[in-house]
Amino acid sequence: MKAETTLITLRDALRRFADERDWNQFHSPKNLAASVSIEAAELLECFQWSDGVEPGREARVAEEMADVLLYLIRLADKLDIDLLDAAARKMELNAKKYPVETSKGNNRKYTEFR
Repeated sequence: MKAETTLITLRDALRRFADERDWNQFHSPKNLAASVSIEAAELLECFQWSDGVEPGREARVAEEMADVLLYLIRLADKLDIDLLDAAARKMELNAKKYPVETSKGNNRKYTEFR
């Protein structure tokens, strides 16, 4: 896809891809959520036993990241969720939960701040 690719164009391409293969019958929210988790585990596997991306593994990492993104877009489509809006709202919530004054340089969960 081109640089102008958006979540909408990816969503539409995923819809066509699934329609052409008659896969909508398998794309329940539960199955798609499971697929996100499975692909995220495959992404994590790329880092198993190392602290970073080993040379020559960048393409595999990119493919696993893409798999996670594509399944998330498909799940959002099935649930009629605007991912960009949800992400923006989550960033606002995180800014409130993790104010700079208490969270800067601190990796603890917000419930542990004192």
